[in-house]
Amino acid sequence: MEYVFLSIGLVAGVVLGFLIHLIIVRTALKGRKEEILAQAELEGEKIKNDKILQAKEKFLNLKSEHDKAFNERNNQIREAENRIRQKENAVNQQTGELQRRQKELDTMKASLTSQHEALDRKAAEYEKLSAEANRQIESIAGLSAAEAKNILMENMKAEARTEAQAYINDTMDEARLNAAKEAKRIVINTIQRTATETAIENAVTTFPIESDEIKGRIIGREGRNIRALEAATGVEIVVDDTPDAILLSAFDPVRREVARLALHQLVIDGRIHPARIEEVVAKVKKQLEDEILETGKRTCIDLGIHGMSMELVRLIGRMKYRSSYGQNLLQHSREVANICAIMASELGMNPKIAKRAGLLHDIGKVSEEEPELPHAILGMQLAEQYKEKPEICNAIGAHHEEIEMTSLIAPLVMVGDAISGARPGARREVIESYIKRLKGMEDLAQSYPGVTKAYAIQAGRELRVIVGAEEVTDAEAAALSGEIAKKIQDEMTYPGQVKITVIRETRSVAYAK
Repeated sequence: MEYVFLSIGLVAGVVLGFLIHLIIVRTALKGRKEEILAQAELEGEKIKNDKILQAKEKFLNLKSEHDKAFNERNNQIREAENRIRQKENAVNQQTGELQRRQKELDTMKASLTSQHEALDRKAAEYEKLSAEANRQIESIAGLSAAEAKNILMENMKAEARTEAQAYINDTMDEARLNAAKEAKRIVINTIQRTATETAIENAVTTFPIESDEIKGRIIGREGRNIRALEAATGVEIVVDDTPDAILLSAFDPVRREVARLALHQLVIDGRIHPARIEEVVAKVKKQLEDEILETGKRTCIDLGIHGMSMELVRLIGRMKYRSSYGQNLLQHSREVANICAIMASELGMNPKIAKRAGLLHDIGKVSEEEPELPHAILGMQLAEQYKEKPEICNAIGAHHEEIEMTSLIAPLVMVGDAISGARPGARREVIESYIKRLKGMEDLAQSYPGVTKAYAIQAGRELRVIVGAEEVTDAEAAALSGEIAKKIQDEMTYPGQVKITVIRETRSVAYAK
């Protein structure tokens, strides 16, 4: 029982202590709250006073600025008023000066009027005296004034006509003399400033060999290698007693170059047989085509010509292996281009267009189509096909006067071509006619159906014709040689006799896999 009462008393003590603590805490919080409110009121009052002071200060500043601006505006108005007063004074002075001058002008006008009236009276008296003098002259001369005037005018016209004609004749003679001198000066300067090498193409190329053993390998068993090489390249290979050399004979420099390069590779490689020969020849032809294109590009770069079609560039490269009357065609075209550019510069024309036309003027000579057209017309058509300018195309077509000249560049190209070709030693007419004759023989043979290739060899004394085995039989091949011989005999002029050899070869190829 005592424990129960003790427990109840303990609980009551704890509760009473908690209530007392609660009362103490609330009393403390109430005091703290009042203290915070008082402090807040003090800070608010302080902030209010600060804002009032700032507002007053700002007001004073604005008032000061406004007064300053007002004073400046008043000063400007006063200055403007002063300037206006000064201008009014100046205007008043000028008005007075103008009034004074107006009075002087009125006085002068009256004086001039009186002088003019006096002059009119004198003019009337002069006309009267002049008419009287004319009547007296007419009565003395027996002619009217109009008749005398006409006679005088006719005499003056005849005299003026005679003097004018004499002046025109003198001027024309002087112009002809000066034109001739100037033309000679331009041509001489052009020749002096243009220097190129003159290359004379031959029909034979010498290929050096090291020993007779290599010569025998080139010939092959029963001559099969040399026959395969001749058939693949169209070049006659002459193997004689000449030590350490083999002769490659053909009128076409491209064929000779293909044969020379192919022989060089075959000798280095050591494998010489018909299949390898055909493979090397095909590879060399591709390499030579690349070299031709590179030559064309290099030529255009050297001459400063840009924007030309790649096909025209390739044809320019082919000029390296073409001769014109014994003169290398590429060197001739470069020379004509330089001559045309120099003459155009001397005459105040566009040297770039003249140089371009000069380079392309003989492009028709290296065309692969070779139609029955003059090379100038063919070159003009090629230039038109590859979008060259009309004046360049006309210059190409007219440089041999086969069409009418419509541009000023055309006579320059014609003169440049004549200057380049007329130099001593530049051309040989014989080799050009020789090449044309051999080319004509090849074209004649290739005109027959079934003919795949035709090569003129032995300086035109033999024509080798290769026909397709699938298209031509042995009997037809035998008849074809006679037909070609008869046509050459009827249509062409040639020294001695021409041997026509028709070759028909059947090949069978299979692959073991």
